[in-house]
Amino acid sequence: MGKIEISYRILGDIETNVYFVINTETRETIIVDPADNGEYLLDQAEMRDYYISGILLTHGHFDHIYAINDLKRHRDIPVYACAAEERLLGDPELNRSAAWAEPYTVKADVLLNDGDEFDLAGFHIKMIHTPGHTEGSCCYYIEDEQVLFSGDTLFAGSYGRTDLATGSQTAIAKSIKEKLLVLPPDVQVYPGHGDFTTIDQERRFNPILF
Repeated sequence: MGKIEISYRILGDIETNVYFVINTETRETIIVDPADNGEYLLDQAEMRDYYISGILLTHGHFDHIYAINDLKRHRDIPVYACAAEERLLGDPELNRSAAWAEPYTVKADVLLNDGDEFDLAGFHIKMIHTPGHTEGSCCYYIEDEQVLFSGDTLFAGSYGRTDLATGSQTAIAKSIKEKLLVLPPDVQVYPGHGDFTTIDQERRFNPILF
């Protein structure tokens, strides 16, 4: 890869992959889906000289957002999310936080629409709206580095559940087949839970195709 380094921690009761996406030239860093323990994430960033430039949310379920308000209390870090997820982020019933532990809401600073492209931490990023796990689920594609952060849409050999609020089996199948598996085969996929994979691997073995 070029100037990218990807580090991750597994955090929270649902064992969410929280990614640090580091620009090796500047040490600017993006956090993808800060699931829990904001103090720990800040300590990890400080220890490694990461400068957190922004937070990317793949969707609004509680197990991907619980650290955000702690992070923002220390510094005004912009949060990016799909515009179609705004309602779920702001509703503890829809984002499942009320049913799990304590009601929790997040307000995104930047709301993106399908195909929007933006620059953050020295990376050019495309947001791909992939409804199905939730109405506003999305993925973030860094074409220059051939990496995709797929959240709970696409897993290694699997895909996200669709039986929660705003989910749709039909929509997730369409999202994966028409928006993700058309990407180049060598793209490295970093999902919200479990192992990493590639687009080529999922084209050949993902059960949603069969």
